[in-house]
Amino acid sequence: MTRVAVVTGGASGIGRAISTRLADEGYAVAVLDVNGEGAELVAKELSAAGGKAVGYQVDVSDRAQVDHAIEKARGELGPIGVLVSSAAVAVQEPFAEITPESWNRVLAINLTGTFNCVQSVIHDMVDAQWGRIVLISSVSAQTGAPSLAAYSASKGGVIALTRTLALEYASSGLTVNSIAPSAIDTPALRKKQEAGILPPSDVLGKGLPVGRIGTGEDIAASCAFLCSDQASFITGQIMGVNGGTFTG
Repeated sequence: MTRVAVVTGGASGIGRAISTRLADEGYAVAVLDVNGEGAELVAKELSAAGGKAVGYQVDVSDRAQVDHAIEKARGELGPIGVLVSSAAVAVQEPFAEITPESWNRVLAINLTGTFNCVQSVIHDMVDAQWGRIVLISSVSAQTGAPSLAAYSASKGGVIALTRTLALEYASSGLTVNSIAPSAIDTPALRKKQEAGILPPSDVLGKGLPVGRIGTGEDIAASCAFLCSDQASFITGQIMGVNGGTFTG
């Protein structure tokens, strides 16, 4: 039986790498992203490579959009067995300058959006008595990060949600884990480098014990393991895919 995976934020960066890896490993993949054209393009590429995939435009902060997309994925691919929540936004601004609107937007996408997606798929997993949920958090939730208060707080919430869901659904055959990346080479990171907000990748890499920044494929490999049957005894864990960053 082909298992169905939903990946949010799947049109680019970490989400795209995860979508590709899961498709390569035989999952049918529903690629969800606020960039609908990007999601459809990734799905077409996965299908052209021999996989089975669909792509939908979704703003994860909008519960009605999430439920609609999940229902479409369920109808086209089957019951959902895997959810990877990667959709997120990071706004870099000093704490004193954060507006309520900016704060609420970051939490609506990163934390409430995660809640929306999990709640929309979890009944499929409970019914099947098998499921894998991987929530992408961040090293900044573990260490803190200047000028990223809203982002760090939202990702800290994702970590707390991970541990709570793991406890609540362990007896139902579900595992719930989080991956906490550090600096990863993504379009979003490159955009900040071009704007002068972040230093070049070689400089960022020197700040990590392994001497380089990560790739989407680094995250995707860890995610694929957590989604596998081999990881059935791992739940409620925060996997630091962070190049050796000490998080305490």
